[in-house]
Amino acid sequence: MTRRGALALFWLPLAALMPQVTEAKPLRIVCLDDGLAETLLMLGVTPVAVADREVWEKWVVEPPLPPEVADIGTILEPNLEFLQQLRPDIILSIPYLDGIKPLLERVAPVTTIGIYTPDGQPYQRAIEATRQVAALVGKESEGEALIAATEACFSDVRQRLAPLSARPVYVVNFLDPRNVRVYGEKSLFQAVFDRIGIRNAWTGETNYWGFATVGIDGLATSSDARLAYLEPLPEGAGGTLTESRVWNAMPFVRNRSIMRLPPVLMFGTLPSASRFARLLAEALTAEGADD
Repeated sequence: MTRRGALALFWLPLAALMPQVTEAKPLRIVCLDDGLAETLLMLGVTPVAVADREVWEKWVVEPPLPPEVADIGTILEPNLEFLQQLRPDIILSIPYLDGIKPLLERVAPVTTIGIYTPDGQPYQRAIEATRQVAALVGKESEGEALIAATEACFSDVRQRLAPLSARPVYVVNFLDPRNVRVYGEKSLFQAVFDRIGIRNAWTGETNYWGFATVGIDGLATSSDARLAYLEPLPEGAGGTLTESRVWNAMPFVRNRSIMRLPPVLMFGTLPSASRFARLLAEALTAEGADD
């Protein structure tokens, strides 16, 4: 036997004992919250399924949801049989869904991450959630990059809007032609306002999701306020509004200070926060150019 052959025989048993380096299979994640799902996508991770894909297409929009992501049904009544067929490694949930958590745990381990809570700090909790999700999927550096990019977006928008920051802004969703959800304290939108230097015209109380439900006449508290309303509008609301005496009496209608914003997930995380900042900046800049 040659010297080389003897060495090869010596190394064979040692090689069998050495750990084999294999690439870990990505986690199969079912995500029941759109805010956590948008965070996953921005980290470069695609969940295998979400709840109610139609809601995403209508309210989240950005980032786009890849076509291969399955829809497991409504958030409160997911299709458990389909969920089992998907064989998830983990289910991402929120405290709002704790009532169905025992059912979900029959399928896979559940990780619950709270963002909208009674203490009302959704932006700080969104940062914490980003880090938690990033650690879960092994994307810590991408998580820190997402946090830094969000802060950079706010800084840029704040500079752009400095000349337009004197007048406050209402942000609302129309529920019907007479009633709106107006966003204020404890909302993600309020956190964005604080970081881009814009005053919120709504100073009234909100629930812990950050909104109050009021009639349109409840928005008459500020004479110089602008109104930003989020799409989509309820069917037929536009025509009914223009015929409403209450609506036409509002200061922002008389002053022609109304801005239509594309959809933004009001209960989202960092991607929704930066999207809102960008869209509001575009709307305010356009309105300022018209003045």
